[in-house]
Amino acid sequence: MNDKPHLEFFNVDMKDGWETPVGYPAGITQKILTSNIDEENKTGFRTRLLRFEPGVFTTEPFVHDHWEEVYLYEGDLIVGNDADGNGGEKFTGNTYACRPPGAFHGPFKSESGCVMYEIHYYLKSD
Repeated sequence: MNDKPHLEFFNVDMKDGWETPVGYPAGITQKILTSNIDEENKTGFRTRLLRFEPGVFTTEPFVHDHWEEVYLYEGDLIVGNDADGNGGEKFTGNTYACRPPGAFHGPFKSESGCVMYEIHYYLKSD
């Protein structure tokens, strides 16, 4: 596995360069900051921003085989809504989650929109 690159401070364009991740609904976009993640070989890392537009929601829980750390920077995120976007627990900016591989989480909704900073990575087992 390659090490993370040395990146000094650089401007992050918050208007352009966003894309909808595979399997996500329209209105949820990501901006990859750095990544060498290899999900097939279970190595590497990814650092990204994830953005929800107001009113967007997912309908199924997520589960993945890598670690995930999430910092909700701004806006609101509702965790545990139903398939119609109702219910769940609301969190606002300056909240954090750390999820091990195999942890079910979500579905998610944002009423006013939000931006999250996320780190995904694989750890080698002993």
